[in-house]
Amino acid sequence: MILLPWGLLTAQTVQGDSQLKGIDVIEHYGERIPLAIPFRDAQGSSLYLEQFFHSGKPVILTLNYFECPMLCTYELNGLGKALQSVEFLPGKEYELVTVSIDPQEGPALARKKQTTYLENYFRDRPQAEWHFLTGDSSSIRPLAQALGYQYYYDENLQQFAHPAVIMVLTDEGVISRYLYGITFNPLDLRLALTEAGRGAIGSTVDRVLLYCYHYDPQANSYVLFAGNLMRMGGYLTVLILVLGLGWLWSKELRKKPLKPGNTSA
Repeated sequence: MILLPWGLLTAQTVQGDSQLKGIDVIEHYGERIPLAIPFRDAQGSSLYLEQFFHSGKPVILTLNYFECPMLCTYELNGLGKALQSVEFLPGKEYELVTVSIDPQEGPALARKKQTTYLENYFRDRPQAEWHFLTGDSSSIRPLAQALGYQYYYDENLQQFAHPAVIMVLTDEGVISRYLYGITFNPLDLRLALTEAGRGAIGSTVDRVLLYCYHYDPQANSYVLFAGNLMRMGGYLTVLILVLGLGWLWSKELRKKPLKPGNTSA
């Protein structure tokens, strides 16, 4: 169980621990979320969540609401800014999906948010896609529950109190990584997408980085893993030694004179 202080930003006047217990993330690593859940896209078309899960494409999924006065804006701005520094393109190498937790919000608000975020963060990459979805409580609640995302509506503030977290899933809808906060390290996003992509996206360099780094829940970030780093250093040392010896051996062979009788006529 992880209690997120970020979620308190939306409920500064909430009194009592009993209410704050409604803001949490219960991590469901390795579990598959239901994909046959109906939503509406920013154009008002009905679709199922499974539409955004394609072979080889990991998915960044966020739960927010579009009229949130503070936390959601900070979180989505932080995500958009970080993704500007990630070379993978949303809609091509991975899918980027934001679902509203407010069943009163509709496609008009989703369309406004979509336009704003694409213009602010992907103006120089017009092929980028960022999907903003709305739905009924019967769709939102099962998705939030599967993700372990706990939130509630504060009647006094007339706002949703919720955690600040993004989820990275595989193309089959399996939860691969939770990243917390309102700012994100581009390297963390790159490694999380490479990890969830299971070799389908990312270069050899990305896979080497993923071998040398592991996710530290205490640091809420990927950190260098000393054991794997030392192994990598050992492999490189052996490779350099073998290549060096091979070069010296070939050099000696070139210097060695031919024996009598081996010369051509």
